[in-house]
Amino acid sequence: MSIGSGNFSGLHWIQRLSNTHKNLEENMEKSLVIGGGLVGALLAAVLAKRGHAVHLVERRPDPRLQSKSAGKSINLAISDRGWRAVDIIGARKAIEDIAIPMYGRCVHDREGNTNLQPYGKEDQAIYSVSRGGLNCILLDFAERYGAKITFGARCTDVDFENTSARYSYGVGYGISGEPEETADLIFGTDGAFSQVRTSMQKTRRFNLRQTFIPHGYRELLMPAADDGDFRMGSNALHIWPRGKYMLIALPNLDRSFTCTLFMPYEGVDSFAKLQTDDDIREFFKEEFPDFYDLMPDVAANYREHPLSDLVVIRCYPWVSNRTAILGDASHAVVPFYGQGMNAGFEDVRVLDELLTQYGTDYDKALDAFQRMRKPEADAISDLALYNYIEMRDLVGDPRFVLQKKIEAKIYARHPDKWMPLYSQVTFSHIPYSQALKTGVKQDEVMQRVMDLPDIENRWDSPEIEDMILRGIAETSDENGGNVRSISQYMRSGGI
Repeated sequence: MSIGSGNFSGLHWIQRLSNTHKNLEENMEKSLVIGGGLVGALLAAVLAKRGHAVHLVERRPDPRLQSKSAGKSINLAISDRGWRAVDIIGARKAIEDIAIPMYGRCVHDREGNTNLQPYGKEDQAIYSVSRGGLNCILLDFAERYGAKITFGARCTDVDFENTSARYSYGVGYGISGEPEETADLIFGTDGAFSQVRTSMQKTRRFNLRQTFIPHGYRELLMPAADDGDFRMGSNALHIWPRGKYMLIALPNLDRSFTCTLFMPYEGVDSFAKLQTDDDIREFFKEEFPDFYDLMPDVAANYREHPLSDLVVIRCYPWVSNRTAILGDASHAVVPFYGQGMNAGFEDVRVLDELLTQYGTDYDKALDAFQRMRKPEADAISDLALYNYIEMRDLVGDPRFVLQKKIEAKIYARHPDKWMPLYSQVTFSHIPYSQALKTGVKQDEVMQRVMDLPDIENRWDSPEIEDMILRGIAETSDENGGNVRSISQYMRSGGI
């Protein structure tokens, strides 16, 4: 019998398959993810992998169809927390293919001298990755696991009682859809200026603090050299610390560098002072001379990119009925620890574990999620703000460099007793709040050491090592074992 005859026509079977798929979806838990950026795309893939019928809604067009990535282009650094989360969907290899390892900070002084400061142990690195390229990979994985994605649909309101969202559809996208959608779960992953969070603000007893710091940022793009190679070393994050402001550069696959100038909006040294092309050239030539020599037409490049804000968002609660906010929607942080994306990805990983633990008891799972993650979000926000001071003021200070050298030596000899704060945050899964507490105690120990007479010549002596080990023991006793708990968290893999 031919496939196109009688009751067994191809059209008949296609219709049966379509109905079967529809019936399966009706029996699946429906999750609506609003916001298709990095965290939203990863969450959609994770939920679809769990067997949910996932609808991911994004207000922008599909970045995979664009000549340039949608949204901000500032480069990102993925580290251990981020890798652990993308491992849930098996995306590590695809991301590694577009990422460049950076093993340390290459610090540039005003004379053009450089000093490479390792981030951690010899083989430890953070990875420079394009925001747009990473977003496209995660969207591909979400679709691969069965998520439906709608672009050009902007959420306008959320009804928390009925777990439904309303949309408006973008003009020119050639699509239309239902103005309202109901789901079993709604997740707002729509960024620092989240519409889902705005809807939550209308509910009772919702706390929100939005703070724009006095500094902004402007990007520049350093092209590849004429021979097609990098103009600087490619396996480091380059930084030009200058006290109240700084310049950084991260490598790209095309041998270019994405460079970012962080500086106050107003004041003596500020963006407000850079009005003319001559102002811009003079500023870069004086403050970043080696960068200026490598950068073709710095004034024109400077003007090609907008001046952007840096905002901190803290809010609570993150859950209303069966709607939750994640990532920047619930805890936007400044980018100076390179943990904004990694913290958002860790949100997804923890949520996935809680859904496994509580099953379909979503009320308990979501409540546990916000209670567990809120202290961690506050801690990484504090750490990121502090790290800006460290990056712009301290990394070029010989005293600071010596302190980090001493810490690295103690870590190498006593990894069960001492892990530097940066390594706790970047190369472990120790909770951010625990890392912050331990880091404060460690800094107390180190400040006593650094205040010793002639420490520059005594730093590698047995007496200094003994003093640090005694200090660790004292702070452990005072703090209920916080410092000693590092090895425990390493063995357990964290929360």
